[in-house]
Order: sequence, then C-alpha cells, then structure tokens
Amino acid sequence: MSTRSRAVLLTAVAAAAALTLSACGKGGISGGGGDTNFVTGKNGIDTVPAGKRAAAPDLSGKTVDGKSLDVADYKGKVVVLNVWGSWCGPCREEAQYFAKVSKQYADKGVQFVGINTRDTSTTPALAFEKEHGVQYPSLYDPTGKLMLRFKKGTLNPQLIPSTLIVDRNGKVAARALEALDDTTLLKMLKPVLAEK
Repeated sequence: MSTRSRAVLLTAVAAAAALTLSACGKGGISGGGGDTNFVTGKNGIDTVPAGKRAAAPDLSGKTVDGKSLDVADYKGKVVVLNVWGSWCGPCREEAQYFAKVSKQYADKGVQFVGINTRDTSTTPALAFEKEHGVQYPSLYDPTGKLMLRFKKGTLNPQLIPSTLIVDRNGKVAARALEALDDTTLLKMLKPVLAEK
C-alpha cells in the first residue's frame, strides 16, 4: 500500500470514528475546556446560572416543510431546541414526549423548535413528524452546520438527540445529551420558565 493510500485510509477511518462518537446515542460529555459556567446535575442535565449564560448562535434557515424560520424571532419566549434525526432510535423514543409537552405548554410562553440533522432529504423527516405527532417546526440541517455554530465549551449539542433550553433573553440555560421523557424534559423546562 502506498503512503498516499495509507494516508487516505487513515483519514477515512478517523472521519468514521468522529461520526460514530457524535452519532445517535444516550448520554455524553461536555465539549471544550476552561470555565464553562455550567453544572451537571445528577439527572444528566447541564445548567448555567442566569448571569453567566452564553447567547444562542444564529439558528435560522429552512424548515423540513420548506418555510423560513429564525429562532431569534422567539425572543421573549422560552425555546426548547431538540436536535434529532429520523434514523435515530432514541429520537423516536422521545418524540412522543416532546409532542405532548409542546402542546401542553404552547400557550404558556414556550416554543419548541426541532433541528433535523443527517437526514439526506426532508421526506423521512416529514414522515417522522407525522408519525409522532410533532406539530412544531424543525429546521432542516442535513450536514450539522447549525450545531457547529455553538461555541466550544458552551452548552453545545454534541450527540443526537440533544435538547437545549434557551431562556427568554436568547441565552442557553440548560442542555441534555440523551433521550428525554416528559418528566425529565419538564425538569429542564420548568426552572427556566419560572424565571422572571
């Protein structure tokens, strides 16, 4: 095997390993180093005190149904961001709970937004939403560009599924790197919703 072929093979193996590590799974660790200002609770939810939160990055683009969406338009509401893929087993497990809680909190100042990633077309994403009763919008992000906008060392989503709670001021308040049921989702959401 030539040196060039070996280098290409090693690069491909490294890329596959990176994709595997960030793929659909349960649980995970925080990225980055330095003082991130967040605390991981016993329930696997990372939180940041109100005065030390980082602003959410620009999260805008086309939804899986072709409409334009900018998460910044929801400033003043608490936003639940859920990163998911139709191919992801844990995403299918949690979808019913997100659909349920999004309906319960629709008139309480809460907006749910999905970020669909790694689906090669919108067809499976739309089928997933229909099957699981997901009625809130989802940005279509097949290559993961939106996730890369989160600064390293912040509460950036790193696994699929990941869930982030953005406070009324557009700052990331909490994160979970695993599939959630309605009880755990509400444990993340309620404290941020209670903030004035």
